[in-house]
Amino acid sequence: MLERLREADGKILDRPAYHRDSAAERARLTGDIWKLERAQYFSEPHDPAWRALMDGDWQGAIGVFEEERPAAREEARLFARRGTPFRRLRVIEFPISRYLQWEMHYFRLLVEEGFELRVIEASRLGHLERHRPVPEVVVLGERVAYEVRYDERWAPCGARRVTDPEVVKATGAQIAALWDEGEPLMDFFDREIAPLPAPVS
Repeated sequence: MLERLREADGKILDRPAYHRDSAAERARLTGDIWKLERAQYFSEPHDPAWRALMDGDWQGAIGVFEEERPAAREEARLFARRGTPFRRLRVIEFPISRYLQWEMHYFRLLVEEGFELRVIEASRLGHLERHRPVPEVVVLGERVAYEVRYDERWAPCGARRVTDPEVVKATGAQIAALWDEGEPLMDFFDREIAPLPAPVS
C-alpha cells in the first residue's frame, strides 16, 4: 500500500507550501494523524539542537530539547482538544546512528508530554522493502497523504500531496498495521538508548 502512494498522482509542494497546506488540513481534520519515518539520518540545519549535535555539544542539544518542552506540551494538548490522535512510528536500524540516538531523546520528551510514539525494527519491513525503503509519510485522516521529500543531503524540501481517497485510506491502514507491530517508544528507549554514552562527533 505504501508503494501505491508513490505511484499515485500527486502535487509537488515546496517546503513552505507543504507547511501551509498541512496546517490548513490539520485545522479542519477530524480523523487520526499518522507519521512514518524511515531514514536513519536527516539534515536539519535550521534546528539549533541538530547544530549542537553536529558541533559535538551533546549537552547543548539536550538543553535545546528542554527549551522546547512547553511548546511540545501545548501542541499535544491541542491535538487532544481537537480529538485528532497523532501517532508517530519510527523505523530503527542497528547499530543505532548518532542521529537516531539524538532524535530518540527528543521523542522521549514528546512521549512525556502526551504524544504517542512507537518504534519498529527495519527487519520487520522486509515484505514492504523488496525494492527500496518505504517512503517518509504523513497521513491526515482520510483526506490527504503527503510523501515527504528530501534533497540529496536529506534536508527536508517539501512533499508530494496525494488526495486519492482509496490511496489515502490504504496508506493510513498500512501504517496503522505497522503501528500495531511496533514497540512503545519508552520501552525501546530504556532498553536500547538510555545505556548509550554520549555520541562522539
